[in-house]
Amino acid sequence: MKIPCEVVVWQVLPLIRRELARELVTAHGMTQAEVAKRFGVTDAAISQYLTQKRGGEYSSSRFYPQFIEEVKGSAARMADEGADFGKEMCYLCGVVKRIGFLAEIYQDKTGSPPPKCEEVFSRR
Repeated sequence: MKIPCEVVVWQVLPLIRRELARELVTAHGMTQAEVAKRFGVTDAAISQYLTQKRGGEYSSSRFYPQFIEEVKGSAARMADEGADFGKEMCYLCGVVKRIGFLAEIYQDKTGSPPPKCEEVFSRR
């Protein structure tokens, strides 16, 4: 059984990177090289995000529109205010969990309902 954190690493973080890269390049005119430098990855990795070879496909999810609105806000903060990539990634990862998108992705990838992390934390 996979834990939600594994799904975050393999599915959610690449999805966030892909959508942030797309927004920074298309809406904010950044080059792939600029985005790669901000993300701490290669230009080739950004190319793979932009051609959807990385990041999974979840645009049909009912959570996707809300997620994309948050991505647009993060991209604008990064492009216009120089916001930190790591902080925006953490913020967006929290959004994915808070709106229920992580639970949907978990179910899709594992075929099982996601564990309730809150129950684990409340035991202590």
